[in-house]
Amino acid sequence: MKLLRFGPVGQEKPGCLDAQGKVRDLSGKVPDIDARTLSPAQLKALQTIDVASLPIVNNPGRIGTPYSGLGKFICVGLNYSDHAAETGADIPKEPILFSKWSTPSGANDPIVMPKGSVKTDWEVELGVVIGVKARYVSLADALKHVAGYCVVNDVSEREYQLERGSQWDKGKGCDTFGPVGPWLVTADEVADPQNLAMWLEVNGKRFQNGHTRTMIFNVAFLVHYISQFTTLHPGDLISTGTPPGVGLGQKPPVYLKAGDVVRLGIDGLGEQQQKVHAWDSNLLN
Repeated sequence: MKLLRFGPVGQEKPGCLDAQGKVRDLSGKVPDIDARTLSPAQLKALQTIDVASLPIVNNPGRIGTPYSGLGKFICVGLNYSDHAAETGADIPKEPILFSKWSTPSGANDPIVMPKGSVKTDWEVELGVVIGVKARYVSLADALKHVAGYCVVNDVSEREYQLERGSQWDKGKGCDTFGPVGPWLVTADEVADPQNLAMWLEVNGKRFQNGHTRTMIFNVAFLVHYISQFTTLHPGDLISTGTPPGVGLGQKPPVYLKAGDVVRLGIDGLGEQQQKVHAWDSNLLN
């Protein structure tokens, strides 16, 4: 099932995508899609609904984050062998973890660069949404705790990340730096999270062409590993790293500027598109 939320910020309604790619209104069935909705029992109940009987939303307008109440936004750095190579970094012996501080944005909401930023970068990533509390879970059971998957753009300010101390979070947690969606695809529809092609374009030029099979640490291992350090709760989101082709890896480096349009997607999980803006507080949620 492809779950989504549509409407203005703070007024989103729950919906889903039908087999023809049309948005259907779920608000007659559930008040919202939130962390509670992501439990196996709740998802199973939703999957019994005859989607064709739901009202069609011909003009859904803005697509928000696919669920509300996102908890921890945990990210994995240098998790693709080919991306590590392009940055000149060694292959990590254990996952590199950091957090995003920002509230996630909808898939097509604007990217607003911080004041004076000249090194804002892009990163298409596979997002893993937790549906069952995970604490010290085994590798064999890890995927049982996953509700579904989504597209994430791990927008990054490289000067803040790499040149202003050793704390990556400073370059990752700026406002609007976490577009998520357009929808959450439930885990039963993703046969193998390590078999997904992914891509990203800036102004129509393809920069990233990657595949989740080149992950250093796969999805199951990441859920298992992270649960050794913190309890994962329903609604927590793990962004699992990016393939090569980021702006930092270009020769010379290429960074985003106001007016640029970023488009990205992952097989079966949908596409995002964001316009880049110079700092403007009026564009923030």
